[in-house]
Amino acid sequence: QVRLVESGGGSVQAGGSLRLSCAASGYTYSTYCMGWFRQAPGKEREGVAYIDSDGTTSYADSVKGRFTISRDNAKNTLYLQMNDLKPEETATYYCAAEGYSCTMVALGSDKSSWGQGTQVTVSS
Repeated sequence: QVRLVESGGGSVQAGGSLRLSCAASGYTYSTYCMGWFRQAPGKEREGVAYIDSDGTTSYADSVKGRFTISRDNAKNTLYLQMNDLKPEETATYYCAAEGYSCTMVALGSDKSSWGQGTQVTVSS
């Protein structure tokens, strides 16, 4: 059974940085597509970034150049380094795992596995 546990959220001022982690267990982590999503109150969930099993990455346009997704297959852990954070990026951040298709749409489906989320609050 896939289990994902996010950590690293917190409160920062605009322009600050945070590093999120997602510890995975219960499956062959290295073979899965992994990604980060976020959801603000009253808004739809949106994809932030994802990384394929071969290390190929993709980012939402809004975070390109500021966020970096990475994975450590030896530690079964996914990361999201977030720099120059903006108040509008206040949200709950979730990691997702998908074993069959590596696209933002596939990762974002209810068929993917999801963590419980970690809160990121950016103040102006």
